[in-house]
Amino acid sequence: MLKTKVFDELKIAMKEKDVVAKGVLTLLKSALDQSEKEKGSELTQEEEIAIVNREIKQTNQALEGAQQANRDDLIEKEEAKLLLLKKFLPKQLSEEEIIPILTEAGIVKGMNMGEAMKIAKPLLTGKADGATISKIVKSLI
Repeated sequence: MLKTKVFDELKIAMKEKDVVAKGVLTLLKSALDQSEKEKGSELTQEEEIAIVNREIKQTNQALEGAQQANRDDLIEKEEAKLLLLKKFLPKQLSEEEIIPILTEAGIVKGMNMGEAMKIAKPLLTGKADGATISKIVKSLI
């Protein structure tokens, strides 16, 4: 279970006095705990992955802001956060691995983008980020 893994990593970060890792893992653990509390039962693996993806998306946005402001100190910190968060995702598929999955699922030229994404998203959730999925779907339709 992802929550247990996050807690174990958090204990290690605290022992090693790794401030960045401790902060990221604390945020992730509290997001997982909050979602579990709201749901009233344990989260599924897909729900846990969705939470990690949400944190990654927020970190990417912060990284873009730091890059636009030319803040090297923040850029380094956000990149470290991204590396740490991505450890909790399953292995991400490459574009070459995604294309056959989508074509097999029935995504063809001339298809509506919305319909194609409705097919692609459930197949690839947690296995690839939304931007990559969208880019590949566009190239296929």
